[in-house]
Amino acid sequence: MKQKKVKILIILLIILIIAAGAILAYKIQKDKQNIETIVEEQESEIVAPIEEKQIQIFNGNDRPIAVMIDNHKDAWPQAGLNKAYMVYEIIVEGGETRLMALFKGVDLEKIGPVRSARHYFIDYAMENDAIYVHFGESPQAQSDIKRYSINDIDGIAEDGTTFWRVKDKAAPHNAVTSTQKLLQSAKNKKYLTTSRQESVLKYETEEVNLENGQIAKSITIPHSQLQTVKYEYDEENKVYKRYARNKEQLDWDSKEIVTTKNIIITLCDNYTLQDVENKGRQGLKNIGTFDGYYITNGRAIKIKCIKQAREQKTIYQDLEGNEIKVNDGNTFVNICPINAKLQIEGGEENDSV
Repeated sequence: MKQKKVKILIILLIILIIAAGAILAYKIQKDKQNIETIVEEQESEIVAPIEEKQIQIFNGNDRPIAVMIDNHKDAWPQAGLNKAYMVYEIIVEGGETRLMALFKGVDLEKIGPVRSARHYFIDYAMENDAIYVHFGESPQAQSDIKRYSINDIDGIAEDGTTFWRVKDKAAPHNAVTSTQKLLQSAKNKKYLTTSRQESVLKYETEEVNLENGQIAKSITIPHSQLQTVKYEYDEENKVYKRYARNKEQLDWDSKEIVTTKNIIITLCDNYTLQDVENKGRQGLKNIGTFDGYYITNGRAIKIKCIKQAREQKTIYQDLEGNEIKVNDGNTFVNICPINAKLQIEGGEENDSV
């Protein structure tokens, strides 16, 4: 009987030891799992790649398309300006200005009205590595297109499908096109439709605020006695609204006002060409170093605009010689005479330049 009790005690002791071992093993395994989880989370935090912000206004490898846009009052409103990453405005004959809008990686059903080429716009198409789109050309532009082997699409030479005329405007202010039609024409001509060339401007993903610049809430740019452009700052949306000849410039279809994030002003003179047609066409003294302004987010700084050759990119520098960084948004480049009476105003800190 005594031996039986001893055996029972031994069995109970063994059971207790096994149970204690199982509990200890379970606890060790649980602690190990918790430690591994913590380590994995810490390693995940350490090695997780930081997502870099990407430039939105100029990305991808689509080749830019530069379209000559009519800016005569009978051509207003225009289509596509708010979708262009850059728009150049330069004087043409009669005191008018013409626009060249650059598009990259966008799909637009209507762009225009499209107007004829002028030779100095070709300089800015070349520096953007763009296919140059126009409807007719001046003799100087025709010569330079051949001289520089420009990939161009001319509405006059097309087959009637790339461009069409609308009924709500009168000729010659009613020729329009689309990005799909232009790309199809470019492919038919065996032009490259991709490009790895870097942008002319140095875009910045973080907001660029010109802390040391003068306040610039209203900017007036007289290109000529006929054409004066004005930009008014919209503080809520941090863009500038565009006006010409005291009228809002609106989009043809959406009726939204044309806006821009950045404004660049280049001061260089134009002159009247002496040609056999005697139409008062203009030339542009744009090779060299010129004074200018960069304007964004309600402030303006003085800059230097440097273009060493017609096909080379313009370099925009601050007065310390640093290439300026611009906000990730669309840009209007206004090229106007050196003696233009610019006005950059900022409420109480008005400043006429």
